[in-house]
Amino acid sequence: MPVVAGEFKGEEAMGTGQTPGDRIRRWEKRLEEKPDSAVACFNLGLAYSDVAKMTSAEKAYRKAVELEPSLVQAWVNLAGVLLMQWRFEESLEAGKIAAELDSGLPLVHFNMGQAHLYLGDSEALVECNRRVLEIESDHPAANYFLAVGLLAEGNAKEARFYMDRATRLGHRPTPEFLKAMDRAETDGVQLIEIGK
Repeated sequence: MPVVAGEFKGEEAMGTGQTPGDRIRRWEKRLEEKPDSAVACFNLGLAYSDVAKMTSAEKAYRKAVELEPSLVQAWVNLAGVLLMQWRFEESLEAGKIAAELDSGLPLVHFNMGQAHLYLGDSEALVECNRRVLEIESDHPAANYFLAVGLLAEGNAKEARFYMDRATRLGHRPTPEFLKAMDRAETDGVQLIEIGK
């Protein structure tokens, strides 16, 4: 499940055959040449994200949005790296800005849903994943996490629908979730003996 996305931007976006280290050095050099380039900052952030250097990626994305506040991809990826650092409230703040700039990006809503999941807000988790599915109905993980939120809210029937859908789309539910789903579905069943 990606929490950051994007393609390198600009005229020299991506050289073929470059290692992740080469890309980092390239964009660091570009920033020395053009320190006010939001695109170079974004590309450096993406290069750092590719090698899981989240603190460095965060710094680059923050600089990109400082230089160009309307660069939605930088807001999306800033939210993603904050999420990966377990900084959920900050991730939500960046995600909300990204959604204001472009509410049609599934990743924005998915990342916000993940932050809400870890904050224990099932209602917001459901809302975010419903929004993802309005944009991209076959998003396997959004179907699954919608089921997670629905089950947390006590709606086992609808949770089963989305879990089955997620499974058909290739998402593998956790064993813990499957057990919780089974418990929720059988807790309401009363067995009655007939014929005594």
